[in-house]
Amino acid sequence: MTDKNIGQETQVYIVATPIGNRADFSQRAIDVLKNVDLIACEDCRTSKALLDFYEINTKLVSYHKFNEQQRSEEILKLLAVGQKIALISDAGTPCISDPGRILVNKLFESGIKITSIPGASAITTFLSMIPRKTEEFAFFGFLPRVKSQQEKVLKKYAAVDLVFYESANRLPETLKNILEFRGKEAKITVGRELTKKFEETKTDSVENVIEYYTKNTLKGEIVCLLYADENFDDEDFHILEKAKLLKKLKYSDKDISQILSALYGFNKNKVYKLVLTLQN
Repeated sequence: MTDKNIGQETQVYIVATPIGNRADFSQRAIDVLKNVDLIACEDCRTSKALLDFYEINTKLVSYHKFNEQQRSEEILKLLAVGQKIALISDAGTPCISDPGRILVNKLFESGIKITSIPGASAITTFLSMIPRKTEEFAFFGFLPRVKSQQEKVLKKYAAVDLVFYESANRLPETLKNILEFRGKEAKITVGRELTKKFEETKTDSVENVIEYYTKNTLKGEIVCLLYADENFDDEDFHILEKAKLLKKLKYSDKDISQILSALYGFNKNKVYKLVLTLQN
């Protein structure tokens, strides 16, 4: 046993599992999973295939988005009698667009020690192998399915590289929406099947990526980076967002320019010109 925390203070282990290639499973993770009393996982069938490969025979219990609240309470009761528990997801690191947040919050509130066993993550794997101008990025998880909600997200993060997950069957429609919202200059990198035999990353304009995937296979787990809009003016965005709210309250264009100038120091003439564009 290589992990000295087991049997001492730590009661819960958040354990990363491979995102595709089984060889990416760390020895520390294997040791921990062999020595805890219980492993909470998204899908017992999916996890069992991986655990059987590494001869890990620890008892499994399901822990997914539909039973998180109930299962978290059950886990707390098991911890109260001294059991050691590990949390894994189907692939990658738990709590990162995967179940676990509710449990971690409850553990924190209860003062129960948590240790994270690091390993594979689609986000860091993806970002380490694609071109980027800066270290800064925003991660959203899975984009909303509704077009209008997608637009809000893309506007909110227009000034920064935006990393998000998407399913293969929904990606074509999402790319079309991005093209509509951001125009032909929008650039994206799409990564799929990371760490697997048919791993692929495609960096190009959104328009060209749409065309590429009409002719090439699109399947597997998808992670994307939509590059920051280089024409985006952060101040203009904030002015327009605040002006829209005041418009709904029936303030005149002149009043809006005076209010925003007084409250936030924006140039009054600039605000007025931007407010006028809202009429269109």
